[in-house]
Amino acid sequence: MNAPATTELPVVVIGAGPVGLAAAAHLTGQGIEPLVLEAGPTVGAAVREWAHVRLFSTWGEVVDPAAEKLLAPTGWTRPDPATYPSGGDWAEQYLEPLADVLGERIRTGARVTGVSRAGRDRIVDADRESQPFVVHVAYTGGAEERLFARAVIDASGTWTTPSPAGGSGLPALGERSAADRITYRVPDLKDPAIQARYTGKSTAVIGSGASAFTALAYLADLAKSEKGAGTKGVWILRRGISGSTFGGGEADQLPARGALGLAAKAAVDEGHADAVTGFRTEAIERADDGRLILVGEDGRRLDPVDEVIVLTGFRPDLSFLDELRLRLDERLQAPVELAPLIDPNQHSCGTVYPHGHRELSHPEQGVYLVGVKSYGRAPTFLALTGYEQVRSVAAAIAGDLDAADRVELTLPETGVCGGAGLFDSPEADQGGGCCAPAPQLLQLGTPAAVAVGATVEEAPGGGCCGS
Repeated sequence: MNAPATTELPVVVIGAGPVGLAAAAHLTGQGIEPLVLEAGPTVGAAVREWAHVRLFSTWGEVVDPAAEKLLAPTGWTRPDPATYPSGGDWAEQYLEPLADVLGERIRTGARVTGVSRAGRDRIVDADRESQPFVVHVAYTGGAEERLFARAVIDASGTWTTPSPAGGSGLPALGERSAADRITYRVPDLKDPAIQARYTGKSTAVIGSGASAFTALAYLADLAKSEKGAGTKGVWILRRGISGSTFGGGEADQLPARGALGLAAKAAVDEGHADAVTGFRTEAIERADDGRLILVGEDGRRLDPVDEVIVLTGFRPDLSFLDELRLRLDERLQAPVELAPLIDPNQHSCGTVYPHGHRELSHPEQGVYLVGVKSYGRAPTFLALTGYEQVRSVAAAIAGDLDAADRVELTLPETGVCGGAGLFDSPEADQGGGCCAPAPQLLQLGTPAAVAVGATVEEAPGGGCCGS
């Protein structure tokens, strides 16, 4: 089958999450036909997996302007912009209606297994840029198809590839065999079956970002409930504790994110969780009773726990892009022009500059990684960032470089938050760093009273400093 002329082809968008659907909306506004391929059974499949978690961004910050313009003729109105949606709210009240408008431009149950240039592997130079992209798709049920595209926007996110418990970036020894007692997501403790798994049990929470804060706050709520006696958290941190461990607090310009950190701090202060600092997990062993023992790289062995929640961040799946010529930062696995702007070794949450198609481009012209995936392993991401990315990318694909280069976005600052990498070195404690010099088991002292309302929950990948 010969590839058709590039100008006749759609732009393939991989992933029907918030940023993927926003990309489709912006392309439609530019008069370009999108084709959205979603591996899950429905749009927003990943978002639905954390339907119980509440975002720390309001409705006013999670609806894309181009998408809202498409929705307007249907009579859709944005929910109260000052309120905080859950993942389920976001999917049901925004993503589903948007998908209905986009209609047949979206295919679900369509997993992209490979992307290349038609008739060209990554080695071949001849006429490369004149060839359309070829996208291999595997459908639920076993059918396969080869599609052609004028450009490819990968908004598939990182949800399916969580980072492991191991402190070296590799799974800890025994981690895979202990999978029956490990989860890599914030558990829904409102679900009776899931709640029973943690009630009256000891649970290790590995991670230091907003997802870990959420899990600690959930466990504390369970411990304080009528049937939660004996529920205990053990918070495992690879670095130490300082004033910025719990995020921006009252100084955070995203108030819900700040309150989330304060809720985690309260869980520790009130004795519902103990904190183990400077601990890098090397192995996970089975005790005689089936419980799990975490072993650190320094030889420490912690008391057995019943369950482990690993919330150490996510990483991009680049396997199906292997035939494309991408230029990625060697540390973050993000586009090289973007990486210096988001490097957690250098930037706090409020110092990421607005960016667009130029920072997201690669030697393989016409392919863009956007949304959470564009950040690689960097932990901080906001929906507003992704919406601005795809606005710029869609304009660039349409040839309107003036609009594509006009990146306008102001992100909230976090008050106090620094780079995760910096905190790992003990010397960083000098001058207000976030690492205590000696690993230890501790409870924080009782703080001054802080008024915190209902437990505030966080959207995965939206934390400030990550793990």
